Amino acid sequence: MRKLRTNELNRLNPEEYGKTGKMPLVVVLDNVRSCNNIGSFFRTSDALLIDSIYLCGITATPPNKEIHKTALDAEKTVNWQYFEHTEEAIEKLKGDGFTVYAIEQIDNSIMLPEFSPEQDEKIALVFGNEVKGVQQKVVDICDGAIEIPQFGTKHSFNVSVSAGIVLWDIFKKMKWTES
Repeated sequence: MRKLRTNELNRLNPEEYGKTGKMPLVVVLDNVRSCNNIGSFFRTSDALLIDSIYLCGITATPPNKEIHKTALDAEKTVNWQYFEHTEEAIEKLKGDGFTVYAIEQIDNSIMLPEFSPEQDEKIALVFGNEVKGVQQKVVDICDGAIEIPQFGTKHSFNVSVSAGIVLWDIFKKMKWTES
């Protein structure tokens, strides 16, 4: 075995990335406070060709050197918008035909292994604050919630770890291919 060099990975350059079709999936960050976590969302979204990220409330926005430390320029390739209130972002998404899911532990949540998106469904996923999660008033206007099963003594994952788990799983389930 030999570790591949960066130039052997056949990665897109920023111009090619901009022209590549994206998944019909939007990530919504509801008051995520850590710039490192925000940067991780950008990097994961870039890797999985996520359509865009909506940054809401206290969530920092690019350009920001703390976001950049983790995003490694993905903040320049992934489309993003800022909304002062998460509810405004959800209203826009619903108006654009998205089904909106909170990534949260709630009554009647759908466990991630059981979540099965429709073939052409446009999905938005709301990830919450590192301490408080997704605000209840935001959960109230979502179409549903998806929960990651957990089996240890802790009741949550780091929000950027949750993003990696959920986005990869949904990416596979959507059987998305480049357009």
